[in-house]
Amino acid sequence: MSETFGQALRRLRGNRSLRDVAELASCGKSYVSYLESGERSPTTDIAATLDRALGGEGLLVALAQQRPGTGVLDQVDSLQRGLSEALAAGPMTEAGLDEWDFTVARHGRATRYRPEGELLPELVSDFQDLRLLLNHRHPAAARKTLTIAAARLAGLMALTLLKLGDDRSRAWWRTGRAAASAAEDRATLSWIYAQEAYERYYSGDLFGAVELAARAQHLAGGLPCVGPALAAPLEARAHAVLGAREESAAALHAAETALERLPATEQIGSAFGYSESQLRFHSGNAWTHLGETTRAAEEHARALELYPATDRTDRALIRLDQAMCLATDGDPAGAAALATQTVVGLPDQHRSSLIIYRARDVAAKVPEARAVTEVRVLREVLALPAAERGGNSEDREGD
Repeated sequence: MSETFGQALRRLRGNRSLRDVAELASCGKSYVSYLESGERSPTTDIAATLDRALGGEGLLVALAQQRPGTGVLDQVDSLQRGLSEALAAGPMTEAGLDEWDFTVARHGRATRYRPEGELLPELVSDFQDLRLLLNHRHPAAARKTLTIAAARLAGLMALTLLKLGDDRSRAWWRTGRAAASAAEDRATLSWIYAQEAYERYYSGDLFGAVELAARAQHLAGGLPCVGPALAAPLEARAHAVLGAREESAAALHAAETALERLPATEQIGSAFGYSESQLRFHSGNAWTHLGETTRAAEEHARALELYPATDRTDRALIRLDQAMCLATDGDPAGAAALATQTVVGLPDQHRSSLIIYRARDVAAKVPEARAVTEVRVLREVLALPAAERGGNSEDREGD
């Protein structure tokens, strides 16, 4: 591609006057002249407008993204973006909609085994492509499908940022709710409220977590979907932290009912699903907070039987709940040792903010035992940068 933007614009203008082209692009003729001479650089919007008006077929858009002196890889990126924009302007096919359904579902499954730091860049890239599509007109049914995809991707973006400890997640919850509302999709809106309730829970806003979990269940109505199955156990956990045993037990009963009603196709290992393994984990967590360690131990054991070894995050959180139960039962050394083993045994990229948050809860549970060696080691491990908390993560990959 040897032409500059200005040269391509002059060629595509042909016999049209500068004034004619300026009117097509809703800008001044002097500005068009400056673009042709290279004295001004086009904005993305003006390049797209000129490209459509002059039949550039994406050429002007691609050239606008180049800058003098850019290397071949920069040109590769520019070409890719230009082609994506050109394809986004075309009609949306059934195959294209199916591809987006698959893409969103794939990301949902990936949350169960991939570290958040790896998942985030791919989410960003796919969201950029989806945004291009949403900038164009589509039939009502196709636009609804794309908007639901946007809502679900926004929820995944928020969830990923939450696990990374980044409060940008809050803005993405709002975006997801807006998209789900625009698509009039109660199931997706319920799911987003349920996931957002987790952020409130982990930030310490327990009453807010209960409110959003209740909202998720209300929105679903009688619809058998993931939202209530996800929200009810979170409500139980929040009530448990607040010491409200009866409310917690009632929410756990609602969770059992919601899971029973959930179609088998949604009882899966995915951010968009909910399974018995998760319910056992969440139930065990609620009983842990209530101090009923015998009931908690039964749920922990069943959860670890059901969870695959690849689901490192939830298995680690279950182990930390077991450590908390040891502390409650008067074994601070055993609690600290198990918590330390759990944190150090995770590859660095899986030591998310949620893991460290819960491990610190264990450390805080035994303040009177500061002299115990195991407790001191746990506190030292939690104070270290991630890269120094253990040995070579590759050596631990198969543990």
